[in-house]
Amino acid sequence: MPRALHHVALGAHDVDALATFWSDLLDLEVITRHLYEDGTLRSVWLDMSPAVLMIEHCATSRSTRVDSNAGVDPGLFLLAFQVSEQEHHALTARLESSGHPPLDRTTFTSYFQDPEGNRFAISHFDLDSARSSRD
Repeated sequence: MPRALHHVALGAHDVDALATFWSDLLDLEVITRHLYEDGTLRSVWLDMSPAVLMIEHCATSRSTRVDSNAGVDPGLFLLAFQVSEQEHHALTARLESSGHPPLDRTTFTSYFQDPEGNRFAISHFDLDSARSSRD
């Protein structure tokens, strides 16, 4: 039975800009860049060992919900990244100073949108304690 995340793919109108945002934010290294036949950028893959974050070109638009009180949409609606408490504070400050203030916060988690409107979170909630409490 599969137990590890292989990759996550995000559609983007500006692949290079979104890949730069994620790479800079999380200090992710570029694994590869894929081009269309005409030489324009199709995708950038970023290393999140063991998983990969794939930024893929898209031409269509979708609505993005920013109202945290409206609940969640069906399907994938959030990427959440585990960080230490210190990293949480540092990343939140970095995001705020670059024009990406939190959309919402809880005790352990801060919620944001990337430049393409994808919701993501950084959290220092201890998942190991939740796993051990189910026993």
